[in-house]
Amino acid sequence: METLHNIVLAGAFMAALGGLLALFLAIAGKRLYVFEDSRINEVEDMLPHSNCGACGTAGCRNFAEQVVEGKLEPARCTVNQPEQNQSIAEMLGITLGDVEKRVARLACAGGSHVAKIRAEYVGHASCRSAAIAGGGGKACAWGCLGIGDCAEVCDFDAIVMDPHGLPQVIADKCTACGDCVDICPKQLFSLQPVSRQLWLACRNEADPLAAEAVCEVACTACGKCVVDAAPGLIALKNNLAVIDYDLNGQADRHAIERCPTGAIVWLEGERIAKGHAAKKIIRIQPLPVMAEA
Repeated sequence: METLHNIVLAGAFMAALGGLLALFLAIAGKRLYVFEDSRINEVEDMLPHSNCGACGTAGCRNFAEQVVEGKLEPARCTVNQPEQNQSIAEMLGITLGDVEKRVARLACAGGSHVAKIRAEYVGHASCRSAAIAGGGGKACAWGCLGIGDCAEVCDFDAIVMDPHGLPQVIADKCTACGDCVDICPKQLFSLQPVSRQLWLACRNEADPLAAEAVCEVACTACGKCVVDAAPGLIALKNNLAVIDYDLNGQADRHAIERCPTGAIVWLEGERIAKGHAAKKIIRIQPLPVMAEA
């Protein structure tokens, strides 16, 4: 009998404890409940689910939350189709917003047919690995190594390698996610609004003569673009022409016309226009590896 009595007491205790815990969870659930707007799920379903971060948030879910809260406008998602963003705006009863498209741009034009190679790199096919191994072998220490880490990391197929080992960005496919910016060991990519058509395709800060000796399309800091551009638009810093994009509304093609190497260009969609004075490059074969001194 005593054993049975102990079992009944234990069962009653466990039942009471379970009831108390259930009551506690019920109270806690009500007190700690956080309301989530059902529209967040609807907006998320209308997004591309790429989680690329181009909008500046941690992913599509976080973007949907901020759009519903009124912190961001639907147009901030540059990956989505414009009509889909418009549908989001109409569903929420808010404005679409006006966000200028940005694309990744490369500050280098030194392909294998115009830029010299001081040593041939043999090893793991990665720009980062090559950069660690003595800089990668390119005579221009600032130049693109051309192995294609940027094309490999791009989830949108917006970067292709041209015949001269230079990445080419397909503007219509680029979402400005920034993956190419992060992976480039030479820090040659940057995200730019498409309205910035005046572009310097070079980052070589070496002595101008030394720069041109290893790359036919390097900026030589001649200063002609500075003189020809709107006042204050371009300045020379560290042997390199630097464009003040705050004044880019005053930029026009006149600034590129007398550039002797064609380092400064005018971008028209996928077309890259050089000035009349730029040397004509007709070579298509890669330059040979430089002979040892």
